[in-house]
Amino acid sequence: MSTLPADRRTAEEAISGLYHLAGFPPPRFHWVTSPAAAMATVPPGTRPRSWKGLDHLSKWPLPARLNELVQRLWLQLDAQVRWGHGPMDELIKTRVRTSLSRSAERSVFIPIVLAHDAGTNWSRWYNTQCVSWIAHYDALRRAAGVVFATEQSRQLELWAIAARSCGWWWPQRDICVVSDRPVTMRTEVWGGNGEVRLHAPDGPAIRYTDGFDVHAWHGIQVPSWVITDPDVQRIDRETNIEVRRCAIERIGWPSYIEQARLWLIASAPDPGNPGTELRLYDMRKDTRVLLAINGSVERDGTRRQYGLTVPGYLPDPITAAGWTYGLSAEQYSQLARRT
Repeated sequence: MSTLPADRRTAEEAISGLYHLAGFPPPRFHWVTSPAAAMATVPPGTRPRSWKGLDHLSKWPLPARLNELVQRLWLQLDAQVRWGHGPMDELIKTRVRTSLSRSAERSVFIPIVLAHDAGTNWSRWYNTQCVSWIAHYDALRRAAGVVFATEQSRQLELWAIAARSCGWWWPQRDICVVSDRPVTMRTEVWGGNGEVRLHAPDGPAIRYTDGFDVHAWHGIQVPSWVITDPDVQRIDRETNIEVRRCAIERIGWPSYIEQARLWLIASAPDPGNPGTELRLYDMRKDTRVLLAINGSVERDGTRRQYGLTVPGYLPDPITAAGWTYGLSAEQYSQLARRT
C-alpha cells in the first residue's frame, strides 16, 4: 500500500529476472500512471489486437508460466518449512498471510476490479502478485530463522523486490506494462489481526496521478457523491442498499432523520444492549428503519450508531430488533447481550 514513487530501474531488473526464470528474454517496459490507464493503453510498437484479452491474463504465456513457477515455489518452500517449523508457520500464516490477503482484498485489489469494470473474470495472475504470500515466507526467514535453499530464496527475493518497487504489472512475451503506485492510499484498521480496509471520510481513499480514484466508506466502495456531497434526495434515489447506508452514515443518522423528516413510530430501552435505546422510524415504500447502537466497542472506544431497514409491518422496536436476529420480541428481550 505504499504511495512512494515507483523505483522503475529496480522493478525492471526484478521483473526481467522473473522473465528469465520463465524462459523468456527481458521485455521492453511500458509504464502507465494507473491500472485504469493500463486497461485503456495499447503500448507503443504493439498491434491493438495483441493487447486485448486482459480478462484472460492467466491464459497468456507469461502469466500462466509465472503462476506455475510460483505454485512450484510454494511447494518447495513449504517442504523446507515443515521440517521443524510447523507451529511457527501456522502462527505466521494466520497473523501475516491471511491478514494481508484479507487486507489486500479490501484495499489494493479494488482499483483492479474497477479498472476491469467489475464485471470480468478474475485472474490468478493478480493473486500471484499479491504481497501476502511473499510476506509469509519472508516473515519465516526473519522471525523463525528458516533458511531456504539458495535457488528458492533467489526466486522469493525477485518477487519481493518487484512488490516493493512498483504497482501492478502485465507481462507479454516482448513487452511488460507496469503501473505506477497511487499517490493516496487511506485505510482504517479493523478486525482482530490488524487487517485494514479502505476508508476516507473527506476525499478519495485511493488516488493516482492521472485522476483515477476510489472513494470508500469503511471498506465499501461508493460513488464519490457519498463522500463529497451526500444529501437526502440522492440517498432516496439510490437503489443500492449498501451505498444508501454508507451515505446516511456519512451524513449521520440523527441529521438524516431530521432532514428526511422520518416519523418516529416508537422507542424503547434495548434489552440486548443495556443503557441504550432502540428507535423505530417509518421510512418509505413499506419499509421502516431501526436505529440502534452497536453492542461492541470500536477501536476508538466509541459505539457506532447504525440503522437497519426492516419490513414496514413490524409494530415496535423490540419486535424489529428481534426480527433482525430471526427471533421473536420475547426471545430478543431475554438476550444477555448482543454484539
